[in-house]
Amino acid sequence: MTATELGTYQYVLAEVRDGIAVVTMNRPEKRNALSVAHMQELTEVFRRIGEDRALAVAILRGAGPVFCAGHDLNELVACDARTARQIFQVCTTLMQTIRGIPQPVIAQVHGVATAAGFQLAATCDLIVAAAGTRFQTPGVKIGLFCSTPMVAVSRVLPPKKTFELLVTGDAMTAEEAAQLGMVNRVVPPEQLDAAAWELAEKIRAASRYVVGIGKQAFYRQLELPEHLAYAYAMEVMASNALAEDAREGICAFLDKRQPEWRNR
Repeated sequence: MTATELGTYQYVLAEVRDGIAVVTMNRPEKRNALSVAHMQELTEVFRRIGEDRALAVAILRGAGPVFCAGHDLNELVACDARTARQIFQVCTTLMQTIRGIPQPVIAQVHGVATAAGFQLAATCDLIVAAAGTRFQTPGVKIGLFCSTPMVAVSRVLPPKKTFELLVTGDAMTAEEAAQLGMVNRVVPPEQLDAAAWELAEKIRAASRYVVGIGKQAFYRQLELPEHLAYAYAMEVMASNALAEDAREGICAFLDKRQPEWRNR
């Protein structure tokens, strides 16, 4: 399997393998803490992925013993109000970029995902986690309530569980997160790479154009009351039905053959 680099960065490794982007947070000595520079690099990488229609899916992972330990607290310890807003705006831009690109993003999580690291995992479209991984919003323990992580976490976990995590700072295991529907797969640590790749390959088998339509529609309809969601989804599906790949997929099914996607 050949790999090509997706740019050169200080804190991020990004490469493409067979139409799948693999993005690795590469600050293991800092437990992949999200400094402003690190978040800006991640945002740039995901923007580039979103603009490359040859890419079907992305995997986000962390180098070293953990996925991501949250914000780099050294940048917050003595910042003024303007700097604090800038830090959280950069973080918000990163999360919205991941959610906004057409490719599904798989979080490949191991070790711990805490605070903004938990937020990052929860923002991704799918999560594959190693057994024993811990998810945590511990900000309350240091006097900094995890308000921005709360936005992502509260959208993938039941409200009362989210609030419990926020006000106690306690950790949740990957196994419990899977039971609650937040994590898609929990696998032994030695199988984590293979499990994330297997899921990415399943997504890659579909039309990139159609998956992009589906990702956008999925999140948009969640924001709407049911009757408006149906009205919106009906228009999306009617438009999708006219796409070249829809016609090809339907014909291939009727002809009992594999479709040949043109990604349009």
